[in-house]
Amino acid sequence: MIYKKLGNTDIEVSLVGLGTMTYGEQNTSDEAGEQMDYAVAQGINLLDVAEMYPVPPKPETAGLTESYVGDWLRQTGKRKDVVLATKVAGPSSALGVTHIRDGSRLNADHIRRAVEGSLERLQTNHIDLYQVHWPERATNYFGQRGYTHRPHLDGIAIEETFAALAQMVDEGLIGHIGISNETPWGVMEYLRLARELDLPRIATIQNPYSILGRSFENGLAEMCIREEVGLLAYSPLAFGVLSGKYMHGAMPEGSRIKLFPRFARYSGTNSQAATEAYYEVAKKHGLSLVELSLAFVCQQPFVASCLIGATTMEQLKQNIDACQVALSDEVKADLDAVYQQYPDPAV
Repeated sequence: MIYKKLGNTDIEVSLVGLGTMTYGEQNTSDEAGEQMDYAVAQGINLLDVAEMYPVPPKPETAGLTESYVGDWLRQTGKRKDVVLATKVAGPSSALGVTHIRDGSRLNADHIRRAVEGSLERLQTNHIDLYQVHWPERATNYFGQRGYTHRPHLDGIAIEETFAALAQMVDEGLIGHIGISNETPWGVMEYLRLARELDLPRIATIQNPYSILGRSFENGLAEMCIREEVGLLAYSPLAFGVLSGKYMHGAMPEGSRIKLFPRFARYSGTNSQAATEAYYEVAKKHGLSLVELSLAFVCQQPFVASCLIGATTMEQLKQNIDACQVALSDEVKADLDAVYQQYPDPAV
């Protein structure tokens, strides 16, 4: 396993991180434990959760993912072996998570309640990386294209959120601060405030990144490299589309998109065409589509960790193995050719 610095911190994280958003919905507690056992045995030390998980978010399952991970940490005694990352939910207006703190916000009161709730469910006294799941303003996240400036929808200012997070750092409840589903302006605002107000610098940004969605490269990639902010790349297989199982209109029983049609960001006509083109590249070079897709993400210099998720042990093992593949210059050239034909079919 390859390890990289977590942004500008002294923490080293595995290039492959374990995403957990299916725990409590598509995976039982026993299945979650089996996955974490295997992942850690393979050298994975980054576990990424969130207070709103599992997805899709529902009142009756909220917090189950953290509880499953907390139970595993207690039963195995592995807390010291993992870098534990979780997230505070952004405003409820974005995902309709009104069941979280009666309408989640990013002010000091809500952040403290969120941190304390996560600590209790995770059965730990500190969180290594605490992330803002999505911002409290109308901007480009969750696949939104284009930008319409709507300052009247601005909620809690980043400065207030950041100061509340810094207080949690001062109290030793969290180690480092990360952001998620953010834009270039958001990154630079956090960096500006850290510099001017002597607040702890953000260590990471967790955004979607895959061969079907490379918009991160436009602006954010340069920022991450120059400012030492590591990308925790989520959806590297584009909700499973890049496993190839949905090709030619297939819709396997029990698959995420079959169960939850709302996850359709990567299912459009252009995404399907691009997926088939990438499949041909993989086939030409003797690779699986999964190997091609995950190896592409893992080779990027701005990626601190590629967050994989799986509902079966077979998928988990396949994903971990795929991240060890090195892509040749010939493969990269063929990838770029497809990218020029289908630039960002899904954001």
